[in-house]
Amino acid sequence: MKRPELLSPAGDFEKLKSAVYFGADAVYLAGKAFGMRAASGNFTDEELARAVEFAHTRGVRVYVTVNILPRDEEYSALRKFLQDLSKIGADGAILSDIGAVALARECAPDLEIHISTQASAVSAAACLAWHKMGAKRIVLARELSLSQIAAIRAALPREIELEAFVHGSMCVAYSGRCLLSQYYVGRDANRGACAQPCRWIYSGEIAEEKRPGERLPVVEDGGESFIMSSKDMCMIEHIPQLVQAGIDSLKLEGRVRSAYYTAVVTNTYKMALDAYVNDPEGYTFDPAWQRELDCVSHREYGTGFFFQDPKKEPNLVSHPGYIREKAYLAVAAGSADKDGRVPFLQRNKVVRGARVELLSPGCTGRSFAADPMWDAAGTPLESAPHPGMPFFLQPSFPVHEGDILREG
Repeated sequence: MKRPELLSPAGDFEKLKSAVYFGADAVYLAGKAFGMRAASGNFTDEELARAVEFAHTRGVRVYVTVNILPRDEEYSALRKFLQDLSKIGADGAILSDIGAVALARECAPDLEIHISTQASAVSAAACLAWHKMGAKRIVLARELSLSQIAAIRAALPREIELEAFVHGSMCVAYSGRCLLSQYYVGRDANRGACAQPCRWIYSGEIAEEKRPGERLPVVEDGGESFIMSSKDMCMIEHIPQLVQAGIDSLKLEGRVRSAYYTAVVTNTYKMALDAYVNDPEGYTFDPAWQRELDCVSHREYGTGFFFQDPKKEPNLVSHPGYIREKAYLAVAAGSADKDGRVPFLQRNKVVRGARVELLSPGCTGRSFAADPMWDAAGTPLESAPHPGMPFFLQPSFPVHEGDILREG
């Protein structure tokens, strides 16, 4: 059985390190221009080169998003950017614009081309057409069902790779092509600056042209409306179906989320994916994986369009508020010393005696009491209140640099 690639978001260098440490096979990230997530930290040209080197030395591939719709005056800078990506050894560029694809083939022929979900590929015919233009991989539109994806896979030669989003935010607009943000606040969603007005809470009435005297209320819970706010996708319970559909890369959304989010989601999907691929016959879903994903900030979960017809299923929307995550308390700065004390660097206040959990690659959270605690000089502590403050704990299980301490 072919194991799909696990592809994780890397909005900045800290998130890149989290994705790599917790088991991503590949990461996707962006430079300071041409990417569809302007709100994430992103990478300078120098940082992109360092990111590729960091990932490659650890056996992880790097794909760079270049998926805005560029204007004529941007093509000179875009040419140089694509050539630079080829020079630093990026494993691929994620493109959505046909002109940008043609430019990449002409000026950076060694750079692998992936077609962004923004291109709305929903058929084998579209995938074949992109392949003839030089694309190796197609990131399928999120509006496809799992059975449609399987049919597309069956109709294509194996050298065409298919990628699909399996976890994270969904968009009310078709393949993310939205004009609301531009209309309301002048921030173009199709150039990476979406203000997410679909998540705002609306109230009021609408009128229909042929019934001018009849006002129709647009209300849901509490007299408010959030009919455009999509649920977050979560396919952790359906790893076998995703693998059997022949998807080559399972993509996790979240470049603007936290490094903690990246760590938890990457770690959880890697555990589930490895468990199935290594033993398909003996595979059983572990409810602890769902509990892990409940520990990160998210909207109400659903399965997107994989199993539902959006014309018949109204339950694709959710209240726009987030379900809050467990607090990210600290990161391990090394392994235990000869006395079993582990150094941590504080991210949020840690209080002696509190129940905490340690997150390590390949493991769900392991609980223990933060007691005793010491400062860097070995003096007992009642708490670690200061950002970046070093402190020591004594867990009863192995800890390695990069492990995450969170509230229990």
